Amino acid sequence: MAHSPSRVFTAVSMTAGDVYRDENESMLNRGRKQTPLHIQSSVRVVQVTGCAELSCPPDRATVTISVKNSKENVNDVTNSVTRRLEYILQTARQHDVKEENITVAKHLQREEELFHMQAEVLVVFSDFEKMQSARSVLIEKLDKSVCVGDPYYSHSAESLNLLRRRVCLEAVDNARLKASEACGILGQALGRPLLVREEESREWTSGQHEVTGSPLSLHQRTGVTLVSASSRVFVTFELRPKDNNRRKF
Repeated sequence: MAHSPSRVFTAVSMTAGDVYRDENESMLNRGRKQTPLHIQSSVRVVQVTGCAELSCPPDRATVTISVKNSKENVNDVTNSVTRRLEYILQTARQHDVKEENITVAKHLQREEELFHMQAEVLVVFSDFEKMQSARSVLIEKLDKSVCVGDPYYSHSAESLNLLRRRVCLEAVDNARLKASEACGILGQALGRPLLVREEESREWTSGQHEVTGSPLSLHQRTGVTLVSASSRVFVTFELRPKDNNRRKF
């Protein structure tokens, strides 16, 4: 996880309407008219940015199993492929794969005196251990007419949405910590947030071998496709004097 440097530009003043700004804010923006935030001139604020970066491994593994055969009689080739197809589907169900995660396609054609039939099954697993177990069963029990492919790892929409929410919340929390530390140095107390705005969000994929720089082991292959996300937020907090400072006045 990467964080932005915790540096805040401040100007200490006891006049009304003080604004403590992040030094990363553009000098040009400081001269522009600010968007109304219902911040009265008597409200003193601290403005900071917060950054975060998170990664998540895949949570889906898709395995393609193909069956093909050729015979002179159409019933023979259909029965041959169907028997193997039923065994594949039964194995998937026994490993807790739901029907909506199983897709079957069939194709029959004739070339001269032979009938050729092919069936392809796409199975999406959410449990990687059960996926490996199902592949082992199919490879061991079925003959060469069945081809069990290597798993293809990917991310579900739910997983990606969760990653986006987590990285944004992490950036907001980093901004809060930065503002709190700055207030401690200034002898002030951090008040309620007045504005939270996500200014930038990015996503990218990377292979684990690119990170480790070494060949992948069997356990590492689940991380072949890592999705990373980053977020930068701009937050304005109300700035309040500490209780001991209030008593002094």
